[in-house]
Amino acid sequence: MSQLLPDTQMLIWAARSPGRLAPAAADLLEDGANRVYFSLVSIWETSIKFALGRPDFDMPPRVLRETLLRQGFLELPIASEHVIAVAKLPLFHRDPFDRLLVAQAELEGLTLMTTDKKLAQYGPHVQRFK
Repeated sequence: MSQLLPDTQMLIWAARSPGRLAPAAADLLEDGANRVYFSLVSIWETSIKFALGRPDFDMPPRVLRETLLRQGFLELPIASEHVIAVAKLPLFHRDPFDRLLVAQAELEGLTLMTTDKKLAQYGPHVQRFK
């Protein structure tokens, strides 16, 4: 059993366009033996970018959350320990949302799933899918 935390882009794809996911990522997300989480960081990021009218964030955050819950994803809150841990991360990536996802994955023992090369530099808690 794996404990997985898809990044925001992968969550949107999982909810709206699963065919965009790499086959290996889709297999992991669909495997009922795995626990799949979504972070409130991703809902927060989606809320901001949806409000800004970003075309790649056109799914309302409430709809994204409800869809993920229906699909069996577990909600991961943001804790102060997660936020504090961001300060210890090297600056491989400057996006604050992604950095907080890395911190959550490390502290909670989750595998952060991403397509982002920069995030993959954070090591064993990050798995990149092409």
